Amino acid sequence: MTTIVNNPTPSSDNNNGGGIGLLIGVFIIIVLGLLFFYFGIPAIRKIGSGQIATPQVVIPDKIDVNVKQTN
Repeated sequence: MTTIVNNPTPSSDNNNGGGIGLLIGVFIIIVLGLLFFYFGIPAIRKIGSGQIATPQVVIPDKIDVNVKQTN
């Protein structure tokens, strides 16, 4: 007995968009790289050089914890 395998011909729907997805992915990677160079590297340099202001915390010498109640 003979077995016959009929493979369907590939349709054009299976091959659409393969190159477009790759192109969009490469474009997104390039844009993210440019944003990193424009914003990220200057921010890293400011952190390393100490130009970013540190918060000033003022702690008083005495703290009055007496609670005054009025009747």
